[in-house]
Amino acid sequence: MENRIIEIVMASAKVKTDLCADPSTISTIAACAAMLTRVLQRGQRIYLCGNGGSAADAQHIAAELTGRFAFDRPALSAEALHCNTSYLTAVGNDYGYEFIYERLVKGIGRSGDALIGLSTSGNSANVIRALAAARDLGMETISLTGKNGGNMRDLSDIWIGVPSDATPRIQEAHILIGHILCEFVEEAMFKH
Repeated sequence: MENRIIEIVMASAKVKTDLCADPSTISTIAACAAMLTRVLQRGQRIYLCGNGGSAADAQHIAAELTGRFAFDRPALSAEALHCNTSYLTAVGNDYGYEFIYERLVKGIGRSGDALIGLSTSGNSANVIRALAAARDLGMETISLTGKNGGNMRDLSDIWIGVPSDATPRIQEAHILIGHILCEFVEEAMFKH
């Protein structure tokens, strides 16, 4: 068991090392932080969506922005779209699970807002539909996926692909990227 623990930790570290070894990925993460900062500076909102562990990561990132990340400051406008369970179960039941995020984006999204979709495969139907709806509304679109990006890649103004096919390793890198984004956005908004 001890050797397997070491293997898991090393595999996680390798994915993160591979992530930072690609200069274009680092530039993309920086561009994403700048985009999110501009969205918030305009008084717009950041929305996030995903399924399962990716939903948890979306909620985690939203909490860091609305609460605090590294220091006390005013709340930033961010919301994970899956947190209203009455809405989620009603729309999932009445229309289909693939429509849960699209319908909400169409209801509350505005031109100039941002939508961050998280999916390890990049092929989550409900996240894809949300990204397409966001683009139609003139929202900024960002996808965090695994290495190939799936169908989400082409629906994104900014795509960040984690260089792995392993769901746990991708999710571990997604939360790292989320923390990086929160740090830079927070500093840009409040430590000029």
